[in-house]
Amino acid sequence: MGPLLALTSAVCYGVVDFAGGLLSRRAHFAAVTVLGQIGGLLLACAAALALPADAVRPVDLLWGALSGVGSGTAMHFLNRGLSRGAMSVVVPVSAVTGVALSVLCGVLLGDRPTPLGWVGIAVTVPALWLVSGGGAGSGGGAADGLVASAGVAAQYIALAQADPSSGLWPVAAGRVAAVLVLLPGAARHPHRLRMPPARAVQALLVGAGAALGLVLYLLAAQRQMLAVAVVLASLYPALPIVLGLALLREKVTPRQTAGLLGAAAATALVTLG
Repeated sequence: MGPLLALTSAVCYGVVDFAGGLLSRRAHFAAVTVLGQIGGLLLACAAALALPADAVRPVDLLWGALSGVGSGTAMHFLNRGLSRGAMSVVVPVSAVTGVALSVLCGVLLGDRPTPLGWVGIAVTVPALWLVSGGGAGSGGGAADGLVASAGVAAQYIALAQADPSSGLWPVAAGRVAAVLVLLPGAARHPHRLRMPPARAVQALLVGAGAALGLVLYLLAAQRQMLAVAVVLASLYPALPIVLGLALLREKVTPRQTAGLLGAAAATALVTLG
């Protein structure tokens, strides 16, 4: 059940990335990001109420808040890098380094993947690099990507430390923290937050989808090793490529094709391992 939950989390994140990318072409990314976190908070609270917790401990809410700080930091620096036109650097750096840091921390915390699982983890890193377009362009963005990757790792690692008895409230606490991290930057340019009501609703739904992905990841991390849950949930960059090919008739490069095949192989290896 754990691998299935982690892969479903990746699907949620992939759809959200695709929809959020399209929406960010029509509205400022700061508005999409902040409203998305508010939408995520609403969904997380609803999910937490629907699945009552046995005992919500303050320490678990703190772990959730730390995860949210990671989410907000990752989104800020990722979007900043993308706004500077550094997609070919910031996306693969954040994806690959975030996975590597999370797996390393999982091993330090006691994870011991099987040999087959290690092979899958090893395949994941180059697969994510290729499918995200790593090395396909030039420009800066490495620093933004590295900081974003640290935020991604903090999001996954911290949330996995919350006790299952706290239910889904750590996810809700994380959305509150993410909103607080992002609001100061958005408040400095309030005109960026203006958008038509229909697009505001879309931004809320995108954020709700991201929160659903995080809920599924938390449930997966409670059922299997952190390293495995992170690797499977982090395969989401492959889905926007597939959706772009199917819905937008975008062209997939040979590099991305190799990455997609590697991601499929990594999924099989990690799941079977």
